[in-house]
Amino acid sequence: MPRIDIVDADTPLGERLLGALSYPLRGAGLATCTALGLSHYVGLLPYYLGLLGTLLVWAATWRYAADCLLHTANGYADPPDVGSDSNDTAGRALTAIHLLVVLLCVLAVVFWPGLLWPVLIVAVVILPAIDMSLAFDGNLALALSPFNWARIMGAFGLAYLAPVAINLLLGLTIVLASVSTAALPRLLALPLFGFAYSWLIVLAFHLMGVLIHQRHEQFGMEPEAPKLARNVGQDADDQLVKAARAQAIDDPMAALHRLAERLRERVAPPAVHQCYRELLQRQGLRDDLLVHGQIWIAALIAQQESRRALGVLQECRGLDENFIPDDPRTCGELADLAGRLGMRRLAIRLCQGFLASWPKDAQGPHYALLLARMAETEPERAAETSQLLQRMLDAWPDHPLRAELAARRRQLDGGP
Repeated sequence: MPRIDIVDADTPLGERLLGALSYPLRGAGLATCTALGLSHYVGLLPYYLGLLGTLLVWAATWRYAADCLLHTANGYADPPDVGSDSNDTAGRALTAIHLLVVLLCVLAVVFWPGLLWPVLIVAVVILPAIDMSLAFDGNLALALSPFNWARIMGAFGLAYLAPVAINLLLGLTIVLASVSTAALPRLLALPLFGFAYSWLIVLAFHLMGVLIHQRHEQFGMEPEAPKLARNVGQDADDQLVKAARAQAIDDPMAALHRLAERLRERVAPPAVHQCYRELLQRQGLRDDLLVHGQIWIAALIAQQESRRALGVLQECRGLDENFIPDDPRTCGELADLAGRLGMRRLAIRLCQGFLASWPKDAQGPHYALLLARMAETEPERAAETSQLLQRMLDAWPDHPLRAELAARRRQLDGGP
């Protein structure tokens, strides 16, 4: 089971506010906001079809935002997948209430423009209280009670202003969109403002979830994420890391053996690996760091975390400049990644290591070409690279990359 990223309820609000801006753009949030933004193209459909389609998109947006509120309130760090939250009753109620507010705003713009601002101001002030009440009570009648609104606002104090400010910004964006779409091509305006709506709505609901999470005991809630983490043994790993750090003060070798035993049992989270490496560094155990580097890099590649693996590789090369992964597939994948990221020298070293360690591997011509591309800004390497390409041509007469190898060699030799 993938690691569950959770947030401590005691994390300071200021710290969580700083990270909140990127919340809609992480994990499933980015894909969902993008899809919702593009879905606003249904507004191009004729007559009532366009209106109905737009309302359905709004419904989907509020439904996903409700999932984000509930997900955050339960202590999860990242946005949920679409439809992953189980509180369908609260989700449907939140969707209905926000669609009603949108309709009131549209009616005010069309029939009573002077009422638009009063509607918006009232909505941005009371909606967070309604939303949060539904999240932790699930009672629609209670959520619509003005006495309950006052209770919630008093419980959160000044922190309540955060979702109010986001809601106000959202209302202003909707008004701006209604005015600006006439000045922009609709093909551009619809997805652009649709994405902005989605981002702001998810952000507002996430912040409300943060407030609920920080005060969950006050409202009789028990966050789900920490319980799930404990059930899958993840919490045990966190506790192990804390215990190992404490033990390392008096007996660092015992702490290392404790962590090493855990690493041998099953796949371990990054925190365990990182703690193990930190303790190895303190003890100056260079060879053990390199051995662990090989193991962790291979595990990260298997988990499709190649960028983190590249970071571990660079750390190991700081200890031994000749260090390369001990598996050709791992070495090759990291060479390709380094090339794509513009890490030219690292890509060259990995390609050289690959060709030296596995000269008969069928991927050799590919990494010879990659090395040639990475080294093309270094004229002093031209003769050496040309000889390498010729060796590939001689060793692989029927290879699919033969024509590209020959063309690159002629280019290095100054030919046409």
